[in-house]
This record gives sequence, structure tokens and C-alpha cells, in this order.
Amino acid sequence: MAHRIITQIIFTGTRVLGRAFAEAYRQAAASSQHSRAAGANTSGPGTANSFASSGLTLDEACKILNVKPLQGGKTDMNNVMERFRTMFDRNEPTKGGSFYLQSKILRARERIELEVREATEAVEREAELREGWKPK
Repeated sequence: MAHRIITQIIFTGTRVLGRAFAEAYRQAAASSQHSRAAGANTSGPGTANSFASSGLTLDEACKILNVKPLQGGKTDMNNVMERFRTMFDRNEPTKGGSFYLQSKILRARERIELEVREATEAVEREAELREGWKPK
């Protein structure tokens, strides 16, 4: 009698775990398909969606570092770097700071740098189109 109960428990547990793994696999496959579809909508590997700070808006990044929002794609990068270093060092985990805040500060700096770089490249492209291509 005991062996029969143990066998039923084993079979029931196996069935439950099998269903759980099957559902997890379906969710992972759907997630992979969704991310692949989202990746097809981006224009290339340098887009903000493929960047580590993709979840952070420019406005949030400026608020985190307490800097003025970009004016026409330009900002004082010295001020941004100064604020970054100050806040990053204050939140050093070995000094009792927060790793989470430190990573948010890093992502905010990266997001601002990305926006400035993209604006600079756009201006350079426009200038090159106006003046024509001149090899160096």
C-alpha cells in the first residue's frame, strides 16, 4: 500500500514539474520572438534600444545627474562628468552607498553621452551633405 502512494506522488510530481517546464519554455520562446521582432524595428546596432541605458529617458537622466536638459543636442559635458564623478563616488558601496543608485548614475551619464553623440553625428552628416564629401 505504501509503495502505491509513493508511486502516485512521484508520478503526480513529475507531471506537475513537466507542465511547469513546458510553460516556462513557451514563455521563453515567446519572449525571444518578441525581442527578435523588436530588434528588427531598430535601425542598427548603435540605436538606443540596444544600449544599456535603453530603459532611461533623457529627461530622467538629466534629473538623476541634476543637469540642464540638452539644448539642440548640446550640453556642458564637463558639468555632466563632474556631477557624475561626485555622485558616483558618494554612492560607493564600500563606503556605505548604494550599488543600485551608482548604476542608475552610470546609466544616466551613458544616456546623455549617447544623445550628445547622436546629435553631433547628425550635425556632421548635415554639414557633409551641404558641403559635399571631401576626403581627408
